[in-house]
Amino acid sequence: MPYTMTISPDFKPDLISGWYIFNTWLQKKIDEQIHIDMVSDFKELSNAIDNGTIDLIYANPCDIAKLVREKSFTPIAKPVGTHDEAVIIIKQDSTITDIESLPGNIKIAMTDVPDVNTIGLIMLEPADITSADIKTITCSNYITVAKEVIRGEADIGFLLADAFDEFSSLVKKQVKPLITSKIHVLHHALLASPGFSEKQKKLQDALITMQDNATGVDILKNLGIQNWESMDMDEAEFLIDLIDTLSTD
Repeated sequence: MPYTMTISPDFKPDLISGWYIFNTWLQKKIDEQIHIDMVSDFKELSNAIDNGTIDLIYANPCDIAKLVREKSFTPIAKPVGTHDEAVIIIKQDSTITDIESLPGNIKIAMTDVPDVNTIGLIMLEPADITSADIKTITCSNYITVAKEVIRGEADIGFLLADAFDEFSSLVKKQVKPLITSKIHVLHHALLASPGFSEKQKKLQDALITMQDNATGVDILKNLGIQNWESMDMDEAEFLIDLIDTLSTD
């Protein structure tokens, strides 16, 4: 029976083919059958984790706590030089100049990406905005977040900073960053379930040597990843503690 791998649903849609190519390469490299099961949102991902149907996962930092502490997953590798930062956007012609000048009652467009939303809410703290002051508009993707802000349906929007950077010039003419986080330590990671324990070392070795040949470099490029580096449990616990701190501040 093949193992099942899934990818956090906040990955860039244009990278989906890259993950299937990566999986084909990985199966040959470690001589195991692996099936990719893509999920459409974080609710579906949470159900899959709860049901124990996932063996390998490229996980959002906010999901790592549940995977490690509740499901006994093991961190295998993390992408080199890639960090999750959030940006709060406003309309290009907005009179708002800083967080402190935001209105008391505010409409926020956001996706269901947990770490981006957590960081976004933290960046709002100087405005003394409480949960009672916030109305959220849940969007299916980051471009929809921008559209809600452009149309004036939302006062601000929460985005992954990388997503804003990749917006077209047309979109960037209509929205602008109000503030961008600079945490530098939040990142996704590849984790393996207890059922994959006997293959974890082989998997880790395959990942951290991907850049050693042209084929691996091409596959990494299709994932938007420079390279992998090993990740141990101490790093995972640090990341979990940081997320817990950010979520409770």
